Amino acid sequence: MYEKAIEVLKLLEDNGHQAYIVGGYVRDKLLGKDSNDIDICTSATPKELMEIFDITTSSEVQYGAVRVIYKNYTYDVTTFRQELKYEDNRKPVKIKYIKDIKKDLLRRDFTINTFCINSNEEVLDFLNVKDDLDNKIIKTVGNPRYRIREDSLRILRAIRFASSLDFKIDNKTKHYIMKYAKLLNSLSYQRKKDELNKIFLSSNKEAGVSLILDLKLDKYLELNNLSSIILCNDVIGIWAQLEVDSLYPFTKLEKQQMKLIRKLLKEDNLDPYILYKYELYSNSVCADIKGIDKKEVTKIYNNLSIYSRKDIALCELEIANLLDKKPGKYLKEIMNDIEKKIVYKKLNNNKDDIISYIQKTYS
Repeated sequence: MYEKAIEVLKLLEDNGHQAYIVGGYVRDKLLGKDSNDIDICTSATPKELMEIFDITTSSEVQYGAVRVIYKNYTYDVTTFRQELKYEDNRKPVKIKYIKDIKKDLLRRDFTINTFCINSNEEVLDFLNVKDDLDNKIIKTVGNPRYRIREDSLRILRAIRFASSLDFKIDNKTKHYIMKYAKLLNSLSYQRKKDELNKIFLSSNKEAGVSLILDLKLDKYLELNNLSSIILCNDVIGIWAQLEVDSLYPFTKLEKQQMKLIRKLLKEDNLDPYILYKYELYSNSVCADIKGIDKKEVTKIYNNLSIYSRKDIALCELEIANLLDKKPGKYLKEIMNDIEKKIVYKKLNNNKDDIISYIQKTYS
């Protein structure tokens, strides 16, 4: 993907435009991290980009962005611009296309995201901010007083970068994050959830949550019990403990999973019948929260005698015939009994043993 991106830069240059790989990919490359999230910036306008790459429509044209598919790879390509006016502390609603890469970089969020790569594969530091990367500092480009107010999502992005990269947020940026924390109220819950998911999925999630609490952002994120939850390796397990199902946007399946996890936190997740009835995933999440070895949970689950009622060697109709009765509600009680006996290995799951048990117990 990187090699093709360099080809895109050269193609743009062949058409008389400047072009660079910019942002997170370059930062991660300097940090020795792998990444396939490649963004490109250029002096070409959206109209010129669409002509060069034969694109008929692009949903982000009004923001100076065009999604380019080149040799089966997709790149977000943005035109150098200045953002002159923001709306709702989030969206740039007035932009001006420019030809100066340095001025374009000055509109970006954090200094560590302003490094560029040119078509000769040279890393360029137009803003002379390499010290911030070397010192592992998250700092806004320009005065944080204005940067944070412009786009309140930068509050959560700062937390996310600090946790995922194991960097520190500089004191001035921290000050204005706290000062303008209330601007998080104007962010959509979907935007907040997207950033929080990245924080919760980070290998350094503890640091991210500590920053949220230290900077008193939990109040504005409406995560009222964040300080009391147990961080686990499953993001749904974290959300289940936060109990914000009615605020943040979740799918029907996610809501069902969170409800079940909360229920299973009160159960014995090593109990074979609990594992049989509620399956492996939710029990494993609960085990992680409780500090139970998930390998033990998986081992017990893999050694279950059956995984559903369909696996039982005798069906309800056969039981009714065996007892010489018409099918009825009584069969549910018998099936429940047989099911538990088999799961707890007190009854072998074969026809003869089940018939013998039924004749002895229910005839």
